[in-house]
Amino acid sequence: MNMSPRIPVVDLEDGWRDVLAGVAKLKCILDGSNVVHFVPDEYMHLYTTVYNMCTQKPPNDYSQVLYDRYKQALDDHIESVVLPSLNEKHGVFLLREIVQRWEKHKLMVRWLRRFFDYLDRYYVTRRSLDSLKDLGWSSFRDLVFDKLKSTVATIMIGMIDDEREGNLIDRPLLKNALDIYVEIGDSQLNYYSDDFEQSFLNGTTDYYSKKAQTWILENSCPEYMLKAEECLQKEKDRVANYLHSTTEPKLFAAALFELIDRRAEEILNKENSGCKVLLCDEKTEDLARMFRLFSRITDGLLPVSKIFKEHVIAEGMSLLKHATDAANSRKDEKKGVVVGLPEQDFVRSVIELHDKYMAYVTNCFQSNSVFHKALKEAFEVFCNKDVVGCSSAELFAAYCDSILKRGGSEKLSDEAIDESLEKVVKLLTYLSDKDLFVEFHRKKLGRRLLFDKNTNDEHERILLSKLKQFFGGQFTSKMEGMLKDITLAKEHQSSFEEYVSNNPESNPLIDLNVTVLTTGYWPTYKNSDINLPLEMVKCVEVFKEYYRSDKQHRKLTWIFSLGNCVVIGNFDAKPVEFVLNTYQAALLLLFNEADKLSYSDIVSQLKLSDDDAVRLLHSLSCAKYKILNKEPSNRVISPEDEFEFNSKFTDRMRRIKVPLPQIDEKKKVVDDVNKDRRFAIDASLVRIMKSRKVLGHQQLVAECVEQLSRMFKPDIRIIKRRIEDLISREYLERDSENAQTYKYLA
Repeated sequence: MNMSPRIPVVDLEDGWRDVLAGVAKLKCILDGSNVVHFVPDEYMHLYTTVYNMCTQKPPNDYSQVLYDRYKQALDDHIESVVLPSLNEKHGVFLLREIVQRWEKHKLMVRWLRRFFDYLDRYYVTRRSLDSLKDLGWSSFRDLVFDKLKSTVATIMIGMIDDEREGNLIDRPLLKNALDIYVEIGDSQLNYYSDDFEQSFLNGTTDYYSKKAQTWILENSCPEYMLKAEECLQKEKDRVANYLHSTTEPKLFAAALFELIDRRAEEILNKENSGCKVLLCDEKTEDLARMFRLFSRITDGLLPVSKIFKEHVIAEGMSLLKHATDAANSRKDEKKGVVVGLPEQDFVRSVIELHDKYMAYVTNCFQSNSVFHKALKEAFEVFCNKDVVGCSSAELFAAYCDSILKRGGSEKLSDEAIDESLEKVVKLLTYLSDKDLFVEFHRKKLGRRLLFDKNTNDEHERILLSKLKQFFGGQFTSKMEGMLKDITLAKEHQSSFEEYVSNNPESNPLIDLNVTVLTTGYWPTYKNSDINLPLEMVKCVEVFKEYYRSDKQHRKLTWIFSLGNCVVIGNFDAKPVEFVLNTYQAALLLLFNEADKLSYSDIVSQLKLSDDDAVRLLHSLSCAKYKILNKEPSNRVISPEDEFEFNSKFTDRMRRIKVPLPQIDEKKKVVDDVNKDRRFAIDASLVRIMKSRKVLGHQQLVAECVEQLSRMFKPDIRIIKRRIEDLISREYLERDSENAQTYKYLA
């Protein structure tokens, strides 16, 4: 039988002598000595020696001894070579030396682990001991790192402070040194955090505290913010270049706190250069920088938005004062009325102001909701103020009216009109009395549709669509009905003309154009039951007959105050065509039957009220066009006056529009709105109580205000009165046990 040769037992000291020889050669290689690197036979000899010493049967199994001597060999090398070389160095030289020694130590551990690979894979694993890598790194940590970590950290922090002062430093060296703090803990950051980061952050706080204190005294607000932003960016760059990524939020927070958070009030209110001054001087770039900086601190934007809001309010109130002064300067000294309302200038200025500061919110403040809210609250302050007795609702309605009348005084293009209307609608969101605007706008829309032949229906529809988009269909339903009526009126007129052509006996021999309006859509108009001349009576009867044939169950109510006529006056010089109100025309036609009429004759024949008679006679005898002669010849109409047809009248124009003094309908509009508000409050209260059945007074009032605030801001006192009225009408009743609680009566 063939027997395999017996492997001789490796003696501990003989084997360890071979290992030490390998370790010595490894040290020479790492130190850069001119030594030939390990050849495969040498490597295999060392590996086999360790293998045999670990696999021999007891008492010749030297695994534990090799484990202990592995660490001892590393410790001896550190104490005899590494520490003496480190103790000779200081400052950056020490940093460079420890980085080199750490790199060599890692290589040494890696090579030794190859020699002791069997020990690491089997003995260490079975006994749950520290791996040879961990054992090797702990040797460096215990003997080198723990002794020098504070010194090294101080050197690195000093280098970083030098860089902050603008000096060049060895960034790669710094990064390699910091990597030791990360690697020494086997990527567990406790050494980096405890032994470097905390001291570094404390140093950062001290550094920027001193810098901020100096800069805030020496620099203006924009200069300070520029330096602060540059510093914060440089700190970010430091993390990217050599610090660990986990340091970034902590480092940024520490620098931000010292540079901005602690100095926030001083920065914002700095004399001659703070936030208010930046807004006044339109320093948009600096404001954008302020936003970027203050958005990073807790509640940092609130004081900035407050200053922004106060500034916008001041700008708006300045516009308001300017408009008031301009209006007062235009007052007629005798009558004390405003000759020309400055609504176009004021509203246009408000639009420009809104465009300007909306651009600030969008560009400087990145459309932040805090600043949108501040802008909204600021505009709500001065957009709800009166200008010389005119409410903002009336001014906005007048501005829309001027824009929709052929582009206003500026003769705007279609695109410019659409843009202007869009901006006005945005401003309407700031009005508290939106229902008042609707009523004024509806009144003016009615006049445009009925009297302005150049009205662009497309622009009207565009405005209504924008209003509907912002405020809902209830806001525009009546005005949409008005536009629909005008479209249907054209169809009615065509049908009427066809009816007249098919019934020649009904032809009134006068061109008649009738516009049929739906009562619920249109504003209420003052109307008097005037005695019409026979020519007009025939026209009315013909249209009534036509309308009954088409719409049997509808009732027509004639509003002669909105009609107009073309009347030809045959004067001595030449005939002249007059465009007149129906009342004016009826009055002039009386002079076909009489050369002279007294005030009382005219009133009795037409059945006019004194107010209407005075207005009509003044427009025909005392205004620009004196179609009638008045006795006595003065500008005051009295019951004793007599009037005569002025046959000598002449004018260079062949067609003249004779204006009738407008009645100030503002009070009526306001009264109508207040009446509608009472109905709206009643409906809201009933809706709330119908769903809740029982509700306390305060909660009922609060819910009512919330429901109605979309259209107007209800007065609490009026809500209380409406509650009392609903109780008296038995819609609600007070709780017998609590008078401040109401019950709904089904």
